[in-house]
Amino acid sequence: MHKLIGKAVEVSTAETLYTGVLVEIGEDEVHLQSETGCIVVPLEKVVDIKALT
Repeated sequence: MHKLIGKAVEVSTAETLYTGVLVEIGEDEVHLQSETGCIVVPLEKVVDIKALT
């Protein structure tokens, strides 16, 4: 997953699909930069992270 840092990704949770540039994957959170600002998603809620083509 760390190879996706700096790239446009989709982060899926059971409730929501987030799109943005992956900034960081921490021990507890995933950080994205989106058009509207910074998004922080708790890692325990993340179902999938995939690169956008």
